[in-house]
Amino acid sequence: MKRTKCDECGGRIITKRVDYIIYGMNIGKFQAEVCNKCGEVCFDEDVSREITKKTKELGLWGLETRTRIGAAGSTLDIRLSKKLIDFLKIKKGEEVNIYPEDKHKLIIEINSARK
Repeated sequence: MKRTKCDECGGRIITKRVDYIIYGMNIGKFQAEVCNKCGEVCFDEDVSREITKKTKELGLWGLETRTRIGAAGSTLDIRLSKKLIDFLKIKKGEEVNIYPEDKHKLIIEINSARK
């Protein structure tokens, strides 16, 4: 049964195609139920499978990973997975800028000279 009211705010649900963006990449427009009040977006199972298939084809599936902080002398290091290295196209010795967004999140920016 199709939803007519938003579970979050009670707004009216409309069906439309929306952009799906993951890791800053737009992988296409997909059919979704969207609340006209709060903007909540819901994809049905078939569309979710289509999105998963597309993200796998583009090599975006499984980029998130857990890692441990290691030590190198008196400093700490963070290891990146091969899949993430390939996605970012980074190489040993390349410069990055690292800064805290808050006490629980680090931002790592690849040096803009290469972009």
